[in-house]
Amino acid sequence: MKRAWQNLAHRGMIISEIHLLPLKIDNYKQMKQQFITLIIIVFVGLSGWAQPEKQVVYKQIDTTSLKLDIYFPDNYVAGNAHPAIVFFFGGGWNGGDVNQFVHQAKYFAKRGMVCFLADYRVKKRQQTTPYESLKDAKSAIRFIRSHAEEYHIDKNKIVASGGSAGGHLAAATALIEEYNEESDDLSKSCIPNALILFNPVIDNGPGGYGYNKIGDNYKSFSPLHNITKGAPPTVIFLGTKDHLIPVETVKYYKIVMEKVGSRCELFLYEGEGHGFFNFSKKENYKKTLSEADKFLISLGYLKDNSSIK
Repeated sequence: MKRAWQNLAHRGMIISEIHLLPLKIDNYKQMKQQFITLIIIVFVGLSGWAQPEKQVVYKQIDTTSLKLDIYFPDNYVAGNAHPAIVFFFGGGWNGGDVNQFVHQAKYFAKRGMVCFLADYRVKKRQQTTPYESLKDAKSAIRFIRSHAEEYHIDKNKIVASGGSAGGHLAAATALIEEYNEESDDLSKSCIPNALILFNPVIDNGPGGYGYNKIGDNYKSFSPLHNITKGAPPTVIFLGTKDHLIPVETVKYYKIVMEKVGSRCELFLYEGEGHGFFNFSKKENYKKTLSEADKFLISLGYLKDNSSIK
């Protein structure tokens, strides 16, 4: 319930319990009815909070339909080839919410990008492993690239982004060769053209996050251990007090990227912890969004006329 009120606050909605409910409750029946009314109001509000402009199924696995929420640019015109960005939520491959990056998606849509929020299988909902999560992330990018003409996307300007485990998925689509869905058309590349990573889980080796789940398979699963020549240009955001990703890990990632000739920018935020970039952390949200915008301008994906409020 607390989370529901927080989400309504993100919309800028103000709901007063005093106006909704009488202060005096005479009996259990009245209390039950008032509680049901309150729940309905909350979820009606939530249904409009993150309503995508379009939603499509990108993958069907048994009874599971995996969807992409799509946000289109204001200047969306048939025939124009827009850059695109797909966001993968965090949650340790265990859970998470597709709306984590809804504010970033809406912003970049206003900047002229076709934006996607990707759902994928996680342990809590589908009893799956991190391998299925990665297969889904690859499938999502293949779907976007194969439907580039339909959605008026420049297939050579597709950005993958994500936070924490979602950051791992974004990086892994670019660097990991294994873990492809059998039903995928492998002639369609799942490799994004650029990466925007928010405190990403990039080291799954011994001592890194997720090793207890994948063991020695880290050699074919961990982005840090699979950086090769041709890795897409990357920007990484990390708080110096992140309890899951050490600063030294991302510094080393940057070194390895540059050794193979790939661009890797790193922004460290003093004293900030895991998830510092989320919309609820408004100042950090704006700072990271601004740097991500500049990164895309430098690649020629956006024009230099941003306005972050």
